[in-house]
Amino acid sequence: MTETSTPRTRFAVPGRIAVSNRAAARWQTATLTEIRRETPRAASFRFAVPAWAGHLPGQHLMLRLTAPDGYTAQRHYSISSAPDDSGHLELTLDHVDGGEVSGWFHTRARPGDEVAVRGPLSGFFAWPGDRPALLVGAGSGVVPLMSMVRLHRARGLTVPLRLLVSARSPEELIYAREYGAETLPVFTREAPPGVPVGRLAAAHLAPVLAERPAGGWEAYVCGSNAFAEHASRLLVAAGQPVDRIRIERFG
Repeated sequence: MTETSTPRTRFAVPGRIAVSNRAAARWQTATLTEIRRETPRAASFRFAVPAWAGHLPGQHLMLRLTAPDGYTAQRHYSISSAPDDSGHLELTLDHVDGGEVSGWFHTRARPGDEVAVRGPLSGFFAWPGDRPALLVGAGSGVVPLMSMVRLHRARGLTVPLRLLVSARSPEELIYAREYGAETLPVFTREAPPGVPVGRLAAAHLAPVLAERPAGGWEAYVCGSNAFAEHASRLLVAAGQPVDRIRIERFG
């Protein structure tokens, strides 16, 4: 999930599925253990959170930074890692122009730094892995969807899962190294040789919707307001039931 850009100050460092409301409401210390570059403007940040109670793919958390003068900034971020029992989780952050939190992560954060996190939050967009999932995302909207893909792989699930992800160019395709046969990338400005350039269209969705798995698809759409509107309209026009489309909007 993205942040609003409100420059104020520079910051110094100050598997289990069932999660109780009390556990989600408690602030915990998260220690940064790894930074992994995904694209020129996006990176993944891995944290050790020993008391983390677990999450479902599609959920997010609240992250808090505290400045030396006591000023704090909080942002909601989608969790990109699959749930496991290791006491670790990952976030993938775009470097937002003027973003005080994303700016700190991309320019100052180092392994060993500590932040505060609270969650997981919201179950509406969560996918527990028990139903066919059609995932449609654009840009950093793929972050919560990747948590679903990773769970599907980690547990060897046989329930159908498909991902359509839109990016401006191959260079800006987050998680490009991880995609497999379940994924169809769509490029809007620049594409590899032989791949057409253009927005997500009905022609991209038609082959997937035609598969009609038992029970039908549960569609998860994540991206900007404009993309979410465009993708959901395409899905409805193609026959996807409105009540089986879950939307997460950024921005």
